[in-house]
Amino acid sequence: MRFRSKSNDQISGFLDKGTSMTGELEFAGTMRIDGNFHGSISTGDILIVGENAIVHADIKVGDIEIHGQVLGNIEAKRRVQITEKGRVKGDIQTPLLSVIAGATLDGRTRMAGDHPEEPPAATRPLSHKDASRKEQF
Repeated sequence: MRFRSKSNDQISGFLDKGTSMTGELEFAGTMRIDGNFHGSISTGDILIVGENAIVHADIKVGDIEIHGQVLGNIEAKRRVQITEKGRVKGDIQTPLLSVIAGATLDGRTRMAGDHPEEPPAATRPLSHKDASRKEQF
């Protein structure tokens, strides 16, 4: 599944295999990284992490498609896709997460939305109805 919505989407920036970069990366449009990057990445648009990429960064994006390795936290406004060869070690916050069979995710996920957080069932007070159901078991 590719989530790039426009058929005329073109890559506006590229870090090729065999290259290394350290720093803060900010861009508009679609950026593809196939090399090594260390630092932070920020955009409201699309980041593609290629199969050969190793990215050590905290990432804030609109959308991200991961085919390589990401070590760091990811915050996406719209969606995160980790493909079958993708590897993520870090926390992810996004409203839409797609993890394809074979991918690896080592971290916590939070499906961010507009709703305030509801306390987990274990910490929520039991209503009278819940308490009576519990007694039946």
